[in-house]
Amino acid sequence: KYLAAFYTLPTSAALLARLAVSKMKNIDWKDKEAVGQLRIADFACGTGALLSAVYDQIANRYERTGGDPADLHQAMMEQVLYGFDVVHYATCLTASILSGKQPGITYDDTWFCTMPYGRQKDKAVKIGSLEFLDKAEQRIMFHTGDPAKSPSGKGEDRSRVEVLDNSMDLVIMNPPFVRSTSREGETVDTFAAAFAAYGTSKEDQKKMSNELSRMAKDTCYDGNIGVSSAFAAVANKKLKPNGILALILPLTVSVSTRWQKFRALLAKDYEEVEVVSLADAKCYEVAFSAFTSMADCLIIARKKSASISSPASTTATRFISLSQRPAKLAAAGETARELMAKPTKRRLEDGPFGGTDIDCGSEKMGEAITAQLPRTNPKWNAVRIRDFELIQTAYALTQGKLWLPARKEKPLAMTTMKSISWIGIGERDALGKPPRAPFFKTKAVPKPTDTYPALWKHNAKKETHLICEPDCSLKVRPGLEEKANKVWKTASRSHFNGLFTLGSQPLAVAFTKRKCIGGPAWASINFDKKDWDYAFSVWGNCTLGLISCWWHGSRQQPGRYRISRDSIKTLPVLDFRDLSKTQLRKAKTIFDQFKNKRFLPAYLAHMDPTRDDLDRKVLCEWLGFGKDVFQAVRQLAHKWCAEPSVHGGKQRNKNILFEKQ
Repeated sequence: KYLAAFYTLPTSAALLARLAVSKMKNIDWKDKEAVGQLRIADFACGTGALLSAVYDQIANRYERTGGDPADLHQAMMEQVLYGFDVVHYATCLTASILSGKQPGITYDDTWFCTMPYGRQKDKAVKIGSLEFLDKAEQRIMFHTGDPAKSPSGKGEDRSRVEVLDNSMDLVIMNPPFVRSTSREGETVDTFAAAFAAYGTSKEDQKKMSNELSRMAKDTCYDGNIGVSSAFAAVANKKLKPNGILALILPLTVSVSTRWQKFRALLAKDYEEVEVVSLADAKCYEVAFSAFTSMADCLIIARKKSASISSPASTTATRFISLSQRPAKLAAAGETARELMAKPTKRRLEDGPFGGTDIDCGSEKMGEAITAQLPRTNPKWNAVRIRDFELIQTAYALTQGKLWLPARKEKPLAMTTMKSISWIGIGERDALGKPPRAPFFKTKAVPKPTDTYPALWKHNAKKETHLICEPDCSLKVRPGLEEKANKVWKTASRSHFNGLFTLGSQPLAVAFTKRKCIGGPAWASINFDKKDWDYAFSVWGNCTLGLISCWWHGSRQQPGRYRISRDSIKTLPVLDFRDLSKTQLRKAKTIFDQFKNKRFLPAYLAHMDPTRDDLDRKVLCEWLGFGKDVFQAVRQLAHKWCAEPSVHGGKQRNKNILFEKQ
């Protein structure tokens, strides 16, 4: 658990390796000496699935030129492949598996090394191959070569390894995703879960965490998202210009503000960026790794030549959503071949016309689309999508256009939340440890007379109407009265659902009659004008509002999305400043009409009669669009509810509707 050892499936390794090796340019694959000069590394190699897949790709290319793969074996083992891990049996298995490619051919040395981790005999603490962030040469615990047959012939002790910066032609990894700040399951009582393996003490965990922070300063590392971002920093440091980056990372990499530095790094210093994700209709397969239900993605990119400096403000990124994970190696190879051979002609910016189909034989395997992303704040929203028409409409909304499938675009004033509101404090600032947090939660049932009510957690059975009741009452800690007054000023009537389980919860926005402090499930939203609360509730819970929130959120788990408080600031929303006084009064009227009506869970929005009626009121009576637009939005609701990241594998039929009613 602490090492997050969820290994790469062979089919996933084959797909990533083929896509990565196909990007390696200016290599004469028939020249054995040239191939032997390649340098390929996995700094979290596990049992060698990725290195093994890369070996196969290189051997296949050499064989197709007429060569015998056996002629490459010694060079591959002694010079080309580098594998590092902190699990000793893993590096031994890596060497054994790769040796088995040509079991009859001997070699004298390898660079499959077990790296020191935790407290050492000299009292220093080590953090495995992440030490390469600090120095190119590192001490190793063990490597699988034979010291008596080292290249010099002197039989010297091979206790150190050197990996120079800008030296690797390919870095391929599926690094551990575990976070130092993890506080769940088996890691709930640990100080720094990312460094808690092998029984390290709390003191050692702290020192290891501090060491990583020092080494990874000014890189894309962020301790709140885990050591996977540190491994990404190692890969970037060791790759040479024109080298290929190939990673498997958690899907939160797509939109999380914590991953922003990594996405910006790729936008600035890399080209030919491709992001491959899974949109399995039944949600059985959401990850390329084994034994996990947390979605991830493949990222392949080329590091730019040092001489390239583009003044462009945007960069092209290709997004591929596969409808299923390749089940066999042959399917992985065919999928990769199709991705390499077929150019992606459709763009996110082109409007709701869909993406470019990816076929495997006669079967459609998914779609691909290209997006021009800003270099300053790129987000990869176009991941894990089955119907690209849907996200082309969602993107158009962010550009101030209502562009529905089979309809002409129409102007619609949109903005971001930070332009019209400010977000309340986080839960740790309200109910954390003193003196940071001035409140504590009482055990009493909340009452209308409570001075400090709060809307803290989700209760799907009580969140079926636009108006929600506070679920707890807060009390002021002695001595923190002044701070409590400051915190209470952030209370509001509008609350945004940042942890939306679409399969059970109906509301993206909750309204409370009294001002409340928002908790971990509900972020308090404060507007300058009181009547914007009603407009926000009506907009946020109609189909267009739901789709805008979903598009903006992180869709790592089936049937739910997450939007952090920082990300709420950039959430696209209807610009209430552009509405007339009459329209604002109309929003209040619609709110009053629907405040006592029951909504079904969001994944049933396409068949929810209340949501249908709300869409008609919002589009036709409030915003002034025609019936054709309303009908197109209802069709869009069907598209949205068919997305795996929305329904999460749940059935969607009329029987469900009757049960909910």
